[in-house]
Amino acid sequence: MMMNAATPRMRTFARWLIAREAAAGYPPEEKAQAAFRACEKLRQHLSTFAGVAGFRSLLSRALILAKAEVPWLSAVEVKADGSLAELGSLDTQHDMDEAEKGVVILLAQLLGLLVTFIGEALTLRLVQDVWPDAPSDVMDSGKEKKQ
Repeated sequence: MMMNAATPRMRTFARWLIAREAAAGYPPEEKAQAAFRACEKLRQHLSTFAGVAGFRSLLSRALILAKAEVPWLSAVEVKADGSLAELGSLDTQHDMDEAEKGVVILLAQLLGLLVTFIGEALTLRLVQDVWPDAPSDVMDSGKEKKQ
């Protein structure tokens, strides 16, 4: 049985990425859309690394894990190209707190799975390829200090 990939550290990192996307000139009430944009940016970048099928599998697994904690995420599906499709407007169907919780957990699960499969250092490097100002200390587990 796999450990929950949406650890507090991954949730913090997911919140940072969502805030970064939300700050890109979009209304703050559209946090679900900011998370979708973050997933889309990761998809575009990671598909070259893992292939479309590899990224789609990873995101599909992250969505399954996230649905266990936030059942309304069943309104979201992963398309054949690995992008996310929402069935209806998530921001209007759920209050902002519930929408934010769901998208944070989905993105945290995705980040956590990446860490599980390729490690923290490579995950951080891939994320920083997309968001160069992503904080490296969020990914530092404290288990080992790198020079």
